[in-house]
Amino acid sequence: MTTEITDSNFEELVLKSDKPVLVDFWAEWCGPCRALGPVIEEIGTEYDGKAVIGKLDVDSNQEFAAKYGVRNIPTVIIFKDGEIFHRQVGVAPKNAYTEKIDEAI
Repeated sequence: MTTEITDSNFEELVLKSDKPVLVDFWAEWCGPCRALGPVIEEIGTEYDGKAVIGKLDVDSNQEFAAKYGVRNIPTVIIFKDGEIFHRQVGVAPKNAYTEKIDEAI
């Protein structure tokens, strides 16, 4: 299960979270983003209760995408204690994301 992250809830859900937060910066028109979507959903199910797994649509939520320098999508950023812990640009295998979440937990 993934959480919809927006500019209006970013601070509360991501920066103030007591758990690691994976944010998938994506857009509907982006083919690689759509390919990554099911992987992010799977991770969301596996890490339910241990980490927050969310998706931020960069077309409708540009403030935090700009703030964190997201110029290419998909970009996945893992936050820990409100700070960037890891950044992955482009599609990567599932274990590339889960290994970093495990490190952050």
